[in-house]
Amino acid sequence: MTRWTTAVLDTQLSGGWAVVHSPEGFLRDDNGAMFPREWLKRQDLSVLSEHGIGHFDGEPVYLLVLKQPADVEGCTWQGLRQFMLEGDFDVYKKLGYAAQISTWAREHRFCGSCGLPMQQVQGERAMYCEHCNLRHYPRISPSMIVLVTRGDEILLARSPRFVTGVYSTLAGFAEPGESVEDCVRREVMEEVQLKVKNIQYMGSQCWPFPHSMMLGFHAEYESGDIVPQADEIEDAAWFHVNDLPPLPANRSIARYLIDSYLAERLGLTKPVLPG
Repeated sequence: MTRWTTAVLDTQLSGGWAVVHSPEGFLRDDNGAMFPREWLKRQDLSVLSEHGIGHFDGEPVYLLVLKQPADVEGCTWQGLRQFMLEGDFDVYKKLGYAAQISTWAREHRFCGSCGLPMQQVQGERAMYCEHCNLRHYPRISPSMIVLVTRGDEILLARSPRFVTGVYSTLAGFAEPGESVEDCVRREVMEEVQLKVKNIQYMGSQCWPFPHSMMLGFHAEYESGDIVPQADEIEDAAWFHVNDLPPLPANRSIARYLIDSYLAERLGLTKPVLPG
């Protein structure tokens, strides 16, 4: 049973639970990141906007978007990635959705066309400019992520932004006018100067850092020698399936792509893509 469901809730109603998001992450205490909504409203918080975001275990949940983090007794601020790595995955999905709505609300307070303040649309996840008659919806950025293989070898790379020692698959944003398969070919060529073939779609995962939709692929090596892209790829190499470096977190689609291929080559149990 799914514990978390999204919905546009009326913020004029009272009660329910709430999560609080600021540029520092989510407010949390020893019990987690969800607080009685009415209690939060009595705290000294610089609230930019409030959004009804859905239900968790059947209870309504709201999001308070803060201009800046506040000191609340007994509470700390924690980034979304830490929630992904620990605890209940349904809680992470709830917070991932909240983080994307918070980013959208923070970045669309003013109309990008005329600069006037925008208003929340009741009953719809949209911001509206009355002057321009424009609606802006939460942004989703399509991205590809691909595991490139060559028999018992898989291609893994390091970005300077990765945790020390960790290697992962290649990824990149789709450009206007190209298919995601074209994006796979282009990004692999740009990042490591390799040509790939037999591109196969494997699944997708919401990646709220801050608003990507990761479309996962497996591709086979066709030709070329590895040449890492300057400033983007710190290192890239072929790794044998029995001799791999530190890998991405288990809950990521990157790890799912890797583990799926390991299962195929080594006769292991096929993993399940985290929802």
